[in-house]
Amino acid sequence: MTPSAPHARRTLRIAALGTLLVLAVFSAIVTTIDDSVRALHAGIAGETWALSGMALGLATSLLTAGALADDIGHRRVLIWSAGLLSVASAMAALAPTIGVLVAARALQGMAGGGVLAASLGSIGRVFPSGPERAYATGVWGAAVGAGITAGPLASALLAVPFGWRSGYWLEAAAACAVTAAATTVHHAERRVRGRLDLAGITTLAAGMALVTAALVEARHAWTGTATLALFATGALLLGGFAAIELRRRRPLVDPRLFGQPKFLASVSGALFTGLALVGLMSYAPGVMQRVMHISVLESAGVLCAWSATSMVVALAARRLPAALGARARVAIGLALCAVGEVALYGLGADSTWTRLVPGLLVAGVGSGVANAGLGRLAVESVPPDRAGMGSGANNTARYLGGAAGVALVVTIVSSAGGDSLTRGWNNAALVCAALSALGALIVASCRTRKTEVGAATIHAVPAPAVRQHPAAPRHAGHVLVRPLVRGTSRPTAHASREAWPSQPGPLGPA
Repeated sequence: MTPSAPHARRTLRIAALGTLLVLAVFSAIVTTIDDSVRALHAGIAGETWALSGMALGLATSLLTAGALADDIGHRRVLIWSAGLLSVASAMAALAPTIGVLVAARALQGMAGGGVLAASLGSIGRVFPSGPERAYATGVWGAAVGAGITAGPLASALLAVPFGWRSGYWLEAAAACAVTAAATTVHHAERRVRGRLDLAGITTLAAGMALVTAALVEARHAWTGTATLALFATGALLLGGFAAIELRRRRPLVDPRLFGQPKFLASVSGALFTGLALVGLMSYAPGVMQRVMHISVLESAGVLCAWSATSMVVALAARRLPAALGARARVAIGLALCAVGEVALYGLGADSTWTRLVPGLLVAGVGSGVANAGLGRLAVESVPPDRAGMGSGANNTARYLGGAAGVALVVTIVSSAGGDSLTRGWNNAALVCAALSALGALIVASCRTRKTEVGAATIHAVPAPAVRQHPAAPRHAGHVLVRPLVRGTSRPTAHASREAWPSQPGPLGPA
């Protein structure tokens, strides 16, 4: 399979469009939330839940959607999810109360989780490991930046002449278009027929929903009774989910994967991207509007210095040296984000929007490099037939980190005092810079373990993570990557393959 193959190009286009749409829907509400709250007569609590409703839906559905995509097919999940996203967007456009709007946003998140997991998972299946996958995941990373750029701008432009509901109608129409386009994708998928893991799906969805709800409540009080109760109950459910999955032959998410350095780097990198970057950038438009007294549309335009740069850099990331692996790219990207966030420090009462541009540009470069690397890590850190699961785990970590990051930034800014918004912003910028640097160090430390066998170097993979024939050779409790060396019938470890090979062999993943 090469990127020049027509169906590969079509799969990549639709995966990128689906990702762009979900990120646009996720970020569009930033520019219309004030109008929505006034029209629906909502208070601060309603505003908070409207902003966080989609994050709640995403965190709830991403892992489940990714696992289902592996089992019943990425194309099918993409079509169903895009259709549901259209319905949820129309529901938001018609919402008569803030409660209905919050519910619609949560439903948008659940549908968007299916689109994201199926999109990145289909890239992992169609594009083999190497330059082709680097190219495809770079396009996917650019779609993330493009969606964050397009959503607030389109919503603000439509809201001026047509009102805040018009943006949701546009989202519904765009989701219908993605649904129709997804029906044209036809590529072979190795689906696994088996019993649906209802116990795992239920405990995972409930646990993720409660943890995300706790992060939303934490914006008001980190040690409040409701916050602590939600955290505790969610943690218990997630612990129960882990216990269930350890007993499954084919789990939704195998807890043993967290012992794999590449998977750990993927999840950690996504978590710190959300925690240190998404939270701060989500708060930036409000700071610009209140401190610099610029319009909603102007603040969205300034934020494009970050999001548009991220999109362009993610596309160009494939030109980085091939020796610079995905893990190293994520670490470098997070380090650059830290530099950019330090440059955002020093905002004063007389500052103009130009004061933020240098830091936004540097952070945009960093997030572009990191996004491209994260997309590649997500599909390479799991077996090839579980690419949807890898995508779901990666994106779940990102949006959980984003929810926690927003709560953290709000807490830091609020603690500085109501009349000290600039001081609160400066403190938040330094804290987020420290978190980005910490994330870079953690990802850089997740080095893939290697075992020397003769002249060949192989990656050590725990036996339960890879299916193999009973007659396949074992070494020190690990499975050896199996094809045969040309010219011999002796099974030998392959020196150049990734820990998870890209093509299936006659005995399952080779």
